[in-house]
Order: sequence, then structure tokens, then C-alpha cells
Amino acid sequence: MGTLRLVLTVIFIVICLALTLIILLQEGKSAGLSGSINGMAETYWGKNKGRSMEGKLEKFTKLLVVLFILMSIILNINKF
Repeated sequence: MGTLRLVLTVIFIVICLALTLIILLQEGKSAGLSGSINGMAETYWGKNKGRSMEGKLEKFTKLLVVLFILMSIILNINKF
């Protein structure tokens, strides 16, 4: 049981580091504000944000957050 807990803890740490890195790679929500004021929100990149790198980062962030919460629960169920 100790080995399994150690492996889960290492996976949890990797998830934490990846989540931190992915969040830092994303641009702020205010970065696109000047484009929307000028009417640039309806451009090709604005419409297809889910296919862009930023959209992929958002999806991966959501996945990592779910994994983070699940790993937190699993590691705290059998606290030693």
C-alpha cells in the first residue's frame, strides 16, 4: 500500500507542475480587449478559438483541474 501511495503522490506532483505551467502559458482575458473594442472579435481567429493553441490550452487546463481534484480526493481517502 505504501508503494501505491508513493506512485500516486508522484503523479499528483506532476499534475500540479503541469497545471502551473499550462496556466502560465495562457494569455490573460484582457489581452483580447483592444481587439473587441475595435470590432476585431469577429475575425477568423475569434470564431475558431477552440481550434487554436489557446483553445487547446483551455481544454487541457480543464482536464488537469479535474485530475487534480480526483487525485486530491484519492490521496486523502486513506490518510496514513
